[in-house]
Amino acid sequence: MSLFAIGDLHLSFSSEKPMDIFGDQWVDHPKRIERSWLEKIKADDTVLVPGDVSWGLKLQEAMVDLEWLNNLPGRKILIKGNHDYWWKTISKLNTLYDNMHFLQNNCYLYEEYAICGTRGWLCPNDSNFSQKDTKIYLRELNRLELSLQQAKKNRCDKIIVMLHYPPTNEKKETSGFIELLMQYQVKTVIYGHLHGKKYYDFGIQGERDGIQYYLTSSDYLNFEPLKIL
Repeated sequence: MSLFAIGDLHLSFSSEKPMDIFGDQWVDHPKRIERSWLEKIKADDTVLVPGDVSWGLKLQEAMVDLEWLNNLPGRKILIKGNHDYWWKTISKLNTLYDNMHFLQNNCYLYEEYAICGTRGWLCPNDSNFSQKDTKIYLRELNRLELSLQQAKKNRCDKIIVMLHYPPTNEKKETSGFIELLMQYQVKTVIYGHLHGKKYYDFGIQGERDGIQYYLTSSDYLNFEPLKIL
């Protein structure tokens, strides 16, 4: 059994929102994801999906995208992205599928690991951070800590954190998210949100202070799931 990650699927089978307006690299991107997924991932593998799954505004609109994802091999663990407006009640979402699990204030146990996470948000000192972002930033910090506490309640010391936003600003300064990661001795972090060569370097990649960071936006990965474990 292996653990993979790929985020920012940006599916739109119901709304037909064209992603190629953001560049030729997005042409037929669902087909490219599916082709690589089928080549790499088996039924007993697990895939982390760190947000921005569907452009659907309501759950009914997103269902065709979720069904497409559910029909691919492997177990999927999802968190909310900033464009996942369809994501409402977590308890309802977790009744929809046997093989897809939605994280919010909770954790998922994978072998000896706990998968924790939250959407995240812009961090202070980011060029786009304003006073109105403070409330959301603090709320997301609280949600991450609630998820991490669930890992500890399950006596799990090996923790993988999944975020949608990178856990720092574009200057890569320490944030409340990073402080929590260090406090709970997290060793692996995956995130998405960043698109295009101009922005890929805005997030931490590789090892820093004993934590391994992976950018897993689908376009960054050339629409191929990345093996984490």
